[in-house]
Amino acid sequence: MAHNYEVSVNETYKFSLAKTDVEEMDILQTDPSKYHILKNNQPFNAEVVAKDFHNKIYKVKVKSEVYEVAISDELDQQISSMGFSVGSTKNISEILAPMPGLILEIRVKEGETVAEDSPLLILEAMKMENVLTSPREGVIKNISVKVGETVDKKQLLISYA
Repeated sequence: MAHNYEVSVNETYKFSLAKTDVEEMDILQTDPSKYHILKNNQPFNAEVVAKDFHNKIYKVKVKSEVYEVAISDELDQQISSMGFSVGSTKNISEILAPMPGLILEIRVKEGETVAEDSPLLILEAMKMENVLTSPREGVIKNISVKVGETVDKKQLLISYA
């Protein structure tokens, strides 16, 4: 399975990189934040001048220009396709099935207060158990599924009060 990264530069240029593309790059770290890069037989230097690991956003200086580079891996892309995104997760009022599967376990009850990242339920999909966790603190308003039930992608599972 190929691992892909989506890269956005200055929120203007967007492109995809396969993990193999990244591994084949000719990059030499010369300092904790400086790199020597060889691309198409042309050398240049780059410096990471700011980094936000949580959001995977970096400011990279090449020559005298500074570029904002945002990187998303496959998990980030899947989370985004599910309708979750950084900064908006606190406003989520429903949990939808990210993929078709079978409900193996429900770990919460209606009316229960949950903390962010608390396990809500276990969804089996493609012979893998996926623990769906709460994206925010809140009170469980409704559980729309039962243990043993099969669900479709984007089917409502849980809603918050």
